Amino acid sequence: MNNIYNLDGRVPLMQAIPFGLQHVLAMFVANITPIIILANVVGIEAGLSASLIQNCMIIAGIGTLVQLYPIWRVGSRLPIVMGISFTFLSLAIVIATSQGMGTLMCAVVIGGIVEGLLGLFPKYWTKLIPQIVAATVVTAIGFSLLSIGANSFAGGQGAENFGSANNWIVGTITLLACLLTQIFGRGILRSLSVLVGLVVGYILAVCMGMVDFSGLQNVGIVALPKFLPFDLKFDLGATLSIIAVFFVSATETIGDTSALANGALNRDPEKKELGAAVACDGFVSSLAGLFGCTPITSFSQNVGLAAMSKVVNRFTIGVGAVIMILGGIFPAVGTLLTTIPQAVLGGCTVMMFGSILFAGFGMLARCGFSQRNMIIVSLSLSVGLGFTQASQMFQIFPQIIQTVFAENCVAVVFLLAVILNLVLPQEKEEENA
Repeated sequence: MNNIYNLDGRVPLMQAIPFGLQHVLAMFVANITPIIILANVVGIEAGLSASLIQNCMIIAGIGTLVQLYPIWRVGSRLPIVMGISFTFLSLAIVIATSQGMGTLMCAVVIGGIVEGLLGLFPKYWTKLIPQIVAATVVTAIGFSLLSIGANSFAGGQGAENFGSANNWIVGTITLLACLLTQIFGRGILRSLSVLVGLVVGYILAVCMGMVDFSGLQNVGIVALPKFLPFDLKFDLGATLSIIAVFFVSATETIGDTSALANGALNRDPEKKELGAAVACDGFVSSLAGLFGCTPITSFSQNVGLAAMSKVVNRFTIGVGAVIMILGGIFPAVGTLLTTIPQAVLGGCTVMMFGSILFAGFGMLARCGFSQRNMIIVSLSLSVGLGFTQASQMFQIFPQIIQTVFAENCVAVVFLLAVILNLVLPQEKEEENA
């Protein structure tokens, strides 16, 4: 049994399945939620939306396997679970609604290659992203996602029943189920609090007549992932904006890899592990774009689960990745997941997004409250969050600048935090530490 706490220990398959499944259940809601929200906002038909959900499950499984069992210098060989990133969601909605899914996916493919190449040469850039920069970015991500969670809670932006009493009831009950399980649950049940909330909310929504099962008719038993569901179209502004967010995603992956190494393996990560994790993040994200999915990244939920349970065995978590892939090839699974009402997802994501914000606060606390850190954090967040809420102030800049920064607070926060970290003298931090 102790081998599940060993990175390379041999674990019997029947013993590995429940532990691997635990990792899948801890992240599968968060994994499919970005594509469900994007599909709803863009207006993608139900059949294609279900196919994209299947693809997301498969891509997440492939990305996790590559992290566990590297291909050349791509993959960290650490127990990192990959999934569809929320970081790109806000920008993805802007690009997809204004320029189409084909433009978005082309930008994802190119941006992923750029991040992948960046990961192959870690010694040239790791010093540019210290912990204070990563902490600031994670905090900004938490803030940027709050409005998305609120819109889902109310029924989905643009929905006819937006803010209706039914949505309030379902969203609130879902959130309460998540919260109560998190507070009073024990062991594995506590780690599955999001799943418990989703099940409770979904059952309630079915009883209230809010779930449409018509899409399940004539669904096949098995279906292979759909390659290139959208015709790729290149746009320079969209591509540059996605590349900018890929740098942010790389920062998240670096933070998660560091947290995993420290919390679960009791050591600092090596530079080559950081680079290999980022390379996997990028190259598999390019693969995701070819299958109509937004980019993938490491999942903080699973980093926390590994740190709490100390289950780091690669084979065990690899079994979970295989479960994701198998789940993705059964179209009934994807179609069923598309029936989840937005209010249920909102009830779950409100708690998840809040936890991201809390994680950012925790990272900031660990960095310390020196005057130098205060300047980096406060100025980056105030400019990034404040200026992008008044996006019209960017209209004097070229269109490319507007596309990258006007409505993307995370990109602004990331860029400003990196610049401030480079220009502020280190002596100021030492004097005020």
